[in-house]
Amino acid sequence: MRIVIPARYASSRLPGKPLLPLAGKPMLQHVYETACQSQAQEVVIATDDERIAKAADGFNARVCMTSAEHSSGTMRIAEVIDVMGWADDEIIVNLQGDEPLMPVSLLNQVAQDMEHHQYADTATLAAHLEHPQQLFDPNVVKVVLDRKGYALYFSRAPIPWKRDEIAWDREVTAEVSRGYLRHIGLYAYRAAFIKEYVTWSEAPIETQESLEQLRTLWHGKRIHVSLAAEIPPAGVDTPEDVQRTEALLQQRA
Repeated sequence: MRIVIPARYASSRLPGKPLLPLAGKPMLQHVYETACQSQAQEVVIATDDERIAKAADGFNARVCMTSAEHSSGTMRIAEVIDVMGWADDEIIVNLQGDEPLMPVSLLNQVAQDMEHHQYADTATLAAHLEHPQQLFDPNVVKVVLDRKGYALYFSRAPIPWKRDEIAWDREVTAEVSRGYLRHIGLYAYRAAFIKEYVTWSEAPIETQESLEQLRTLWHGKRIHVSLAAEIPPAGVDTPEDVQRTEALLQQRA
């Protein structure tokens, strides 16, 4: 198991997001230190920005400089695999650089899930919705599974549509919403799959939903989804997230 942390400087809402100070450290350092507590043999930060590379060097992280032309973290990871010379069967965990509160247990869980499902091309995690409002929130991605735990579809819409229990014009109960699964954006895959994935063009459903994982399903590949062993706090996307995350990190200190 190797962990790659894609980190880019640009962010429309939070420029320089990976380097934002949180509880006395850059956010990226919190992410890196969490990754190092896992069962990973190696942790690598993948970036195209010298400012991030310099900061990472300051906390003794291993950095792989990648092309500025990459449009996604997955493409950046594919370059890291090539540069590092990792074997095709090596399990790679994609940990985003804006997830400083990601539990270590989930890093290990998603990697072990990948290892235990030889017919899966990707492994990821999900959790039951915690609030009825999440059902109609497009920022909360829902996932539907088959009987063996493989993803049938991911969507920003409420799926499946429980015709007799929900409607746009009435309130959804907590009991009903608990029956839905939200996707947790943590992935594991074998190196060979990532090399294949980045050769594919965007799928129509991927573009429509703005969900990169739909490219995998579009090409007939399989994503195994397990219920997360613990619920991770949300990542950092807004100034409000920065305040919330800093408070949680300070509580842990």
